[in-house]
Amino acid sequence: MLRIYFSGEDILRTRVAPTADPVWELILSLHLLQGRDRDPLTLMWRRAVTRDLRQDAASDQLRLLFALNPPRGYFPDFLTPYASVDGFEAGLDAVCSTPKTRLQRDMAVLAAATPLPASAAALARGDTVALRQFADSMEQYRALAISPYWGQIQAAVAADRTRRARALLDGGVEGLLTSLRPAMRWEDGVLEVRDYPHSRELHLDGRGLLLVPSFFCASTPVALLDPALTPVLVYPVDRLGGLASDNSATPGAASEALAALLGRTRAAVLQASGDGCTTGEVARRLNISAAAASQHATVLRNAGLLVSQRDRNTVLHTLTPLGQAVLEA
Repeated sequence: MLRIYFSGEDILRTRVAPTADPVWELILSLHLLQGRDRDPLTLMWRRAVTRDLRQDAASDQLRLLFALNPPRGYFPDFLTPYASVDGFEAGLDAVCSTPKTRLQRDMAVLAAATPLPASAAALARGDTVALRQFADSMEQYRALAISPYWGQIQAAVAADRTRRARALLDGGVEGLLTSLRPAMRWEDGVLEVRDYPHSRELHLDGRGLLLVPSFFCASTPVALLDPALTPVLVYPVDRLGGLASDNSATPGAASEALAALLGRTRAAVLQASGDGCTTGEVARRLNISAAAASQHATVLRNAGLLVSQRDRNTVLHTLTPLGQAVLEA
């Protein structure tokens, strides 16, 4: 069991990640792909990714990535940096910038339990070329296994965030933490993860906790091993209808018509703004650059479909009545 100890300050600093974390989803999907789980909601995804990996002539480059992510047990903390809350590129940059001491420590812990290929030695030394090649393998795998399904992953995480937001509004942070049952239990300032594979205690010490809802997280929530790192707890969400490639899905006629009118990305920006969304959130949800998100929002605002309000360094976009009518038409 994992026991996480909160002070009053920790409760105030606990929050939910703003969107699906692309690096956590990538890493946890590797565990799921190699494991024995046969969840029917991910079966089509597993078959498609396995087939594409076999057909990909460059798949040998992924050997180290898979080796560092066994289906069970420890995987290195440096693979899922806190910076990934700001998007995939930020997370990838953080992986490539991992201090050598952390690389050596994490790789030594993994090597004690899992056989590693010879290429792992250069990564453990912090070799710049090895780190860049490893980052390239993450990008390669992401393009094959994550990006085609990103819309469904985001939708499942967004639905969970709505559920947690309601719990937070109704009961404060303690209501939020209580809503994590049955996988976790909140009582007397302690959050217990019941089926955690090891007996551990994590004292937040005023740092708060980042809760990361995840599509590919298995039934048991995941925490980083190193207690000195920013505290993160990744937990599973309902997988809704499961995964099918966005390219093979048949969207509704209304969505197709809106995309034909505005363009697919611009229509997606309009839909993302339905409950209010900042430029950064739009970029993360749609996997586009912040500059592109801002440009599309400007076009929609000039057409009278969005209204944008600046608050310090962020811009919040919401639908106008006309934008709502267009979305619902």
